[in-house]
Amino acid sequence: MSDPKTSKNILLLGFVSLLNDISSEIIQPILPLFISSLGGGGMAVGLIGGVSDGLPSILKVLAGHISDRLGRRKPLVVAGYALSAVGKLFLPAASSWLQVFLLKTLERSGKGVRSAPRDAMISESTPEKTRGRGFGLHRAMDSTGAVIGSILAYLLWQGGMSYSSIFLVAGVLSVMALFPFYRVKESFASPKCEVSLKLSAISPELRRFLAIASLFALGNFSYMFFVLRAQALFSGALAVAAPLLLYALFNLVYAALAMPVGIWSDRVGRKKVLALGYAVFALTALGFALVTSLAGLIALFALYGLVYALVDGSERAFVSDLSSAALRGSSLGIYYGFTGVAAIVSSLVAGALWSWWGAEATFLFGAGAAALAAVGLLWGMKKAKAEAMP
Repeated sequence: MSDPKTSKNILLLGFVSLLNDISSEIIQPILPLFISSLGGGGMAVGLIGGVSDGLPSILKVLAGHISDRLGRRKPLVVAGYALSAVGKLFLPAASSWLQVFLLKTLERSGKGVRSAPRDAMISESTPEKTRGRGFGLHRAMDSTGAVIGSILAYLLWQGGMSYSSIFLVAGVLSVMALFPFYRVKESFASPKCEVSLKLSAISPELRRFLAIASLFALGNFSYMFFVLRAQALFSGALAVAAPLLLYALFNLVYAALAMPVGIWSDRVGRKKVLALGYAVFALTALGFALVTSLAGLIALFALYGLVYALVDGSERAFVSDLSSAALRGSSLGIYYGFTGVAAIVSSLVAGALWSWWGAEATFLFGAGAAALAAVGLLWGMKKAKAEAMP
């Protein structure tokens, strides 16, 4: 349900995400390089990428469910962003990749607490017919922060700052991201209620989509493998500079296309947009397995940004479309839980393949899983009534 303040809510939540993503994306492109400098190899990157992204997704199940039962979203959203800020503030003190693993898991646990309630707030702050636009606007602001953050990471590194000093800057910015919450309003119209967390409580269409989204997540391993793949093609100072700038390109494309794609998904249906996104990821991963030049990397990182524009917001909007209002937080939480477990397996498998058979095997694995997900979405799922064209 929406009210006169909903558009303001979307903008404020987007501004929080923008500031937080500036902070996060200062860290993200540098993190795999930092792990490597501490002696961590492909398995360490896979462990940190998989567990720090996947394990907190289990928290999203509980957080979404709790927000439905409480009839309130905002306290959990604020607590999640605050927990992430704590993890970032301590990251500069890490002196081993195991400490990075623990602190990164803590930081991402904050995302686990906030994501499902926040996405439910976004859904409830927009009319159903423009839900894709609302999610697209939020993702556009979020990814704009990612562009700014990744460029800042490059500039701070070029300015001679150490990895730890750069992480400290990111920690301070993450604290600043909490201030806009003072003006965010609750938009959940339901009172406290007893709701079920059982899979049987959600629609068959949503259960089917959860299986397909999890298959895609199995192939969509951590971004850190893409950064390391780029680093392997350079030497000297370019081994750091080139991956940072390519990662900024990824975020720039994602930011530019997130809202137009959200609007497009309102018009043509989520399933078509997601099938295209899964297929483009399969081609992109195949390209990363074969790439040997800077021109190839530029094209592939741009396609990687397109994939996230097509998939990230559209999956969340589709889950919202397929869930009832009373179970929306729980449904989003279950979605995050399923895809989070798949993400743990994905990055661990990707790390093992990288260590045993090289980068090419990792990206071929990703391409195969994404291609199967695209086929499954088009042919294995009935057309949901929520996707009916206007």
